[in-house]
Amino acid sequence: MHNLTGFQRDCLVAVAGVDDSTEVEVERKLDSDQEGETDHGRRCPNLDTLVERGRRDERADEHMLTRRGQRQLEARDERERQRIGVNR
Repeated sequence: MHNLTGFQRDCLVAVAGVDDSTEVEVERKLDSDQEGETDHGRRCPNLDTLVERGRRDERADEHMLTRRGQRQLEARDERERQRIGVNR
């Protein structure tokens, strides 16, 4: 997770946060999280980078996290909870 940009991390969170993992739904979630439209020319290359790094799986125009991506998001969430003193 340390070698991802903030936007790439936000893309992972968006992929994890949608029930329907089509590109349109990921785009809507990301736009909502970013509080505005994200540029296609920025979004798509970053999603492609996540595929190349094994954090996102792309099959039949659907986006889903790989086990690696899921583990990294969970580990990051746990670190954030510890930093702010929130217990599960």
